[in-house]
Amino acid sequence: MKKILVTGANGQLGKELRDIATNFPQYEFLFLSREDMPIHHYELVRNTFDGFKPDYCVNCAAYTAVDKAEQEIELANIINAESVGILAAISREHHCKFIHISTDYVFSGDSPKPYVEIDTTCPVSVYGKTKLAGELEALKQNQDTIIIRTSWVYSYYGNNFVKTMMRLMRERAEISVVNDQIGSPTWAADLASFIIHIISFPEWHAGIYHFSNTGEISWYDFAVEIKKLIKSNTIIHPIPTSAYPTPAQRPAFSLLDKSKIKTVFGYTPPDWKQSLKQCIDRLQAS
Repeated sequence: MKKILVTGANGQLGKELRDIATNFPQYEFLFLSREDMPIHHYELVRNTFDGFKPDYCVNCAAYTAVDKAEQEIELANIINAESVGILAAISREHHCKFIHISTDYVFSGDSPKPYVEIDTTCPVSVYGKTKLAGELEALKQNQDTIIIRTSWVYSYYGNNFVKTMMRLMRERAEISVVNDQIGSPTWAADLASFIIHIISFPEWHAGIYHFSNTGEISWYDFAVEIKKLIKSNTIIHPIPTSAYPTPAQRPAFSLLDKSKIKTVFGYTPPDWKQSLKQCIDRLQAS
């Protein structure tokens, strides 16, 4: 039985992976939070690998507070870069294949077309810079690494845009949402399914891949669809990014091209509206 170690078990993606793990009895899973295994402690990570002997390590752990990272540079770097190097190196020592989750924020956001995996990276925030550093560490330490860049992640779990919008639309008659940042959302449950698809695929294809749901929208478009699905009467005002300043700069355009995963893994992600409806149905049911 192949063994899969998942870090960041209490995050959005970690919890979605835990939910679907029972559908794959051919694998033995070990889900670890930062309390279970602080990924920046080399010896603790090595001891865990020695004990569990994983065939795959899926690193869902990350520092994701984009604005806070502008002040907590050292902490963001430890979690998003240094710790990734540790996990990748120890995975290599144990002949364990390594999957690391990265972000669209490694790009500057000034592309005229969707980003492909070989496009030049140029992050514009501390968060993006630390995530790019993590990618480089992973590739340097373990040639069996797969990096999945994703964007605008939301889930049944944790804090995210969808849950925030649902709450605001219950509380307020009017809200404002930026309409000049373009990308595509990712339902963490879909990303979790893709990760298992990669692990189950007959051949291992190391490298960088882009994954999000299909479609091209703004945050405003995202909010409008949420409003429709929950049948809210809240008025949503489209505003430019300049009207909503944040400590960290966001990429204005970070749409990811998903052709490579279709070519290599025969995988086409679901449409963003379809996945959003499934997630909201689940949130409303609870």
